[in-house]
Amino acid sequence: MRHLHAVGNPGMLPSVPLLLSRFPCPASDPTPMDTLLRFLLPASRRMRLAATATGACALAVVQAAGAQSLADTVVISASRIEQRQFDAPAAIDAVEVDPARAVTPLVNLSELVAGVPGLAARERQNYAQDLQLAVRGFGARSTFGVRGVRLLVDGIPATMPDGQGQAATALLSAARRVEVLRGPVAQLYGNASGGLVQVFSQDPPLADGATAAQASWTLGSDRQQVGTMRVARGFGAAGLSLDLLHMETGGWRHHGAARRTQAQAKWVWQATPATRATGLLQSFEQPLAQDPLGLARAQAEAAPRSAVAAATAFDTRKSIGQHQAGLLLDHRLGNGDSLRARAYAGERTVWQALAFSGAAPASAGGIVDLANHYRGGALSWSHGRPGASAARWTVGIESDRLVQARRGHVNVNGQQGALRRDETDTASNLDLFGQLHLRLAPSWEASAGLRRSTVRLAVDDHFVTAASPDDSGGVRYVSTNPVLGLTWMATPDLNVYANAGRGTETPTLTEIAYRAGGSGPNLGLRPARSTQRELGIKWRATRSDVAQRIDAALFDTDTRDDIVPARSEGGRALFGNAGRVTRRGVEAAWELRRGDDHVRLAWTWLDARFATGFVTVGGATIPPGNRLPGAARQAMSAEAGRRVGAWKLSAQWRAEGRVAADDANSDFAPGHGMLGLQAAREWQMGAARAHAWVRIDNLLDRRAIGSVIVNEGNRRFFEPAPGRRMFAGVRLAY
Repeated sequence: MRHLHAVGNPGMLPSVPLLLSRFPCPASDPTPMDTLLRFLLPASRRMRLAATATGACALAVVQAAGAQSLADTVVISASRIEQRQFDAPAAIDAVEVDPARAVTPLVNLSELVAGVPGLAARERQNYAQDLQLAVRGFGARSTFGVRGVRLLVDGIPATMPDGQGQAATALLSAARRVEVLRGPVAQLYGNASGGLVQVFSQDPPLADGATAAQASWTLGSDRQQVGTMRVARGFGAAGLSLDLLHMETGGWRHHGAARRTQAQAKWVWQATPATRATGLLQSFEQPLAQDPLGLARAQAEAAPRSAVAAATAFDTRKSIGQHQAGLLLDHRLGNGDSLRARAYAGERTVWQALAFSGAAPASAGGIVDLANHYRGGALSWSHGRPGASAARWTVGIESDRLVQARRGHVNVNGQQGALRRDETDTASNLDLFGQLHLRLAPSWEASAGLRRSTVRLAVDDHFVTAASPDDSGGVRYVSTNPVLGLTWMATPDLNVYANAGRGTETPTLTEIAYRAGGSGPNLGLRPARSTQRELGIKWRATRSDVAQRIDAALFDTDTRDDIVPARSEGGRALFGNAGRVTRRGVEAAWELRRGDDHVRLAWTWLDARFATGFVTVGGATIPPGNRLPGAARQAMSAEAGRRVGAWKLSAQWRAEGRVAADDANSDFAPGHGMLGLQAAREWQMGAARAHAWVRIDNLLDRRAIGSVIVNEGNRRFFEPAPGRRMFAGVRLAY
């Protein structure tokens, strides 16, 4: 793609702008990162990376005081018990969120986690398809929603029992922290857990009479408007908060408009010092999300903001409504024992117009109408406290169920026509799990985990005619997945850990929906089974007024029977199993803080490819050695911020190598790099505070492909990323 800009060669990772390299950092003693880079990188690349880090450091290390410890961030995803991120025996990042000071609209999860190593978060400029999330290459091939990565919001699954998840349902204007867990330990969270992304929302105040209120308004390019509101009040032992968000956009691409309204009510009751109850009511309404579809290479080069003719001819779009209630109970029994329970239920309706008519008798229709009802519960018992118990363990049981009424209709130029499909699909799981952390010596800790999972998928066909036989059927998948780990606390500032484990990813209801050469579900589609290994280090140091941290991990994953999108047949998406897929790589992050100033660097190298050849459902032969589509070989993030008087200024650089578009590696999206700038100022007015901000994304107006639609049957692989965009907003808090 000659006209789609990449910095340097298309297959190489772009480097940070020379602007950052003009400010040298003071000399310092070698850190563990120096040793790691000498081992991992050839000398030429070490020099380039060192120049990048030096320049970025200079933008952040300036006159300030009061360094904040980078070892005190608390996480729970790694062991289900609160502990410091530094002590967690796994690759885990915690992104702290302050909605009152955020310099971003807080609409898409990619706004918060783009700088996490090992995680690819691609905002597709297509609200009909949700964003793409991938962890260490898991989920990179997803053509809809989130696959391969498990999602939780306040402990309640946003991933259904079949492994299909929706990231958009998390209300980010109410968030306080996002945790990203990568590697073998994440497999203890069940189906689709190549990784785990967990969002935690803010609690209301509990002090009697304590009141908080917040409102914000954001305007941006492409007619985007975002308004939020939050009110919260404490009633002594209880507190209640209400959060609202409304978003509208005209879309960067033609036929890409969307509207969304989200609401959340959170109630917290501290019944006794040992007992806490949390209730959640959540609503997600997206009545309009137009789908511009992917573009072929020539159209992406000539008119990246356009939509294909089929998008307007069939008026491709989606509307979603989701409403959910949940209850969480925490009770401390004493002596380090605690119980945790959850129960939830909800409904989700989806109406979607696809880019074909579906008028043929054997077709399932070009309009999809889904009514989902889901519910679930879990109970776990934990023992021990980090740092105070020689043995800590958690055991539990989880059960979830989804009932989906699915109908398909003919698409008559965007209007609903004759019925072509009518069935009830179900997905359920019953899982038992346990986790153990055992202190072997003052500086050594072992960990072990086991999860036994049973997933059932079933189809009950109600559309039975002479041309459409009864296609009812079902399948059951059973797996037992162990995880083992060892942590060496080498010094108070350095931890080294190693983990190994197995995981399972079952097909989703959508992936088994069709089989090649006939009607009915593809019940022969096998689950993907993976073996993961990782070795990591964590280093923290606080000296004088400067705090630093380094996290790095090597990982190696072998997957058999990976589920791959094969082709489209009469508008139907078909899926099959690949042979053996390997995902190997390195992820590293360095952060430095000095008062309000900071610099962060993150780098991921991922070699994901087919280790053995295979024949696709369509009969194509994929040779061994081909790269896994949807996964970039390299990705880098650099961020630096500095306070200048009353202003806080920051710059971000995001870069990604080229990405294969299909299993055959017949086309690639080129690598690209984008620079963004942000500025914010705050005013204190008694008990109230005003926060104004402005940001410019893709400052240099680079043309790039933001994401690819893997194995798209019409070779319309490419979803272009926006050019230069500007957002400005004001937030008021009391």
